[in-house]
Amino acid sequence: MAKPKTAGPKGQQPEALATFAASARNDGKKPKEIGLEATEATKPLKTSPEKKQDAATKVLREGVLGRDQGADEAIDKLPDRTRRR
Repeated sequence: MAKPKTAGPKGQQPEALATFAASARNDGKKPKEIGLEATEATKPLKTSPEKKQDAATKVLREGVLGRDQGADEAIDKLPDRTRRR
């Protein structure tokens, strides 16, 4: 039987990009507050699988075809914690 999903990041690992971004902002060292369990700041971002699939398809098509397929625009629609707003 599957375990029910719990609210919040409890039990989840920190998202890798959140860890990399925090390390980059901390002179290349992982901040001590980032451990093995996700916090509100490092929990995985909710993203539509359809948006991720669309962006990935466009990136791959651009690589194969060598012409613009709208990948940059599709990527910009995805949440990104590494950008400062």
